[in-house]
Amino acid sequence: MASAWHWVSIGTADIGAALDFWVGRLGFECVARAEGDDPGLREHWGLADRQIARQAMVRSAGAENGGMHLVEWDAAADSVRAEAQVFDLCPKNLDIYVDDLPARMAQLVDQGVVFRNEHYSEAVSPDGVHFREIHLAGHDDINIVLLQVIGSDTPIPDSGFYGVGPLVCIVRDPAEEKRFIDTVLGLSLSHNNILEGPEIEKMIGLPTGCALEVSIWAEPGQALGELELVTYQGTDGADLYPRARPGARGVTHLNWQVDDIEALAAHLSAHGVGHSASAINGSLIQSRASLIFHSPAGLRLEAHLRQ
Repeated sequence: MASAWHWVSIGTADIGAALDFWVGRLGFECVARAEGDDPGLREHWGLADRQIARQAMVRSAGAENGGMHLVEWDAAADSVRAEAQVFDLCPKNLDIYVDDLPARMAQLVDQGVVFRNEHYSEAVSPDGVHFREIHLAGHDDINIVLLQVIGSDTPIPDSGFYGVGPLVCIVRDPAEEKRFIDTVLGLSLSHNNILEGPEIEKMIGLPTGCALEVSIWAEPGQALGELELVTYQGTDGADLYPRARPGARGVTHLNWQVDDIEALAAHLSAHGVGHSASAINGSLIQSRASLIFHSPAGLRLEAHLRQ
């Protein structure tokens, strides 16, 4: 596929609260909304016993990649990351690029946002990337990270916040996942580091002596819609990927738009990747043909024929 992902699907209990955060506070734009149930989308997802209350498409202004599809369910749904530990295996963080982290923090604090820590963390990775970050609890147990890369030439909108950069996924076997992202998804490795030491342990909230293996995969020249793999060495987290499926609250899966679905199906088959075919005749999303498959760790991925 060789491109950044286009949107991440997120289940929510209250789309109004989610839009208040993404649009009202971070300055994203809501490009489409739909009220009421969406049988076509539920059929694609294989959900006969659930109903959708409302949904919305949100993105950074003018950006094609790194968007969000928010889906509110009509009844309480389980959360992907309910009571999750830092190192549990699942889609964990949505990283949002910012222009000036101290300024953005002050702006959000004035709006009543509460961060997980009073002060941001600052570090330099082994490959020389100087960054600042801070975590906050988002809606529906999502962990949100505001990330400033010092010296980056990524153009940040006037709002100071820029789309979803990496979706951070915790995996047990980074080698297998890296091979999949390289050979099947076709993304390029942009960073690959081992982060360790007391500063990192404090930043992430890790047990003493625990290190992180971190790799970031992207479409060259595209800052949004990246994939970041994290393995917490010396830990053994619970596998929560089975929770990350449509019908749940929180991050459930990633979506791409492609121009040739048959070629992608042949490509998946050539690499031994099982997949199922579908189509979507939905209120907000329509595709004459779609493919559903999973990464080795269990991350659900969907590709849709571009309309």
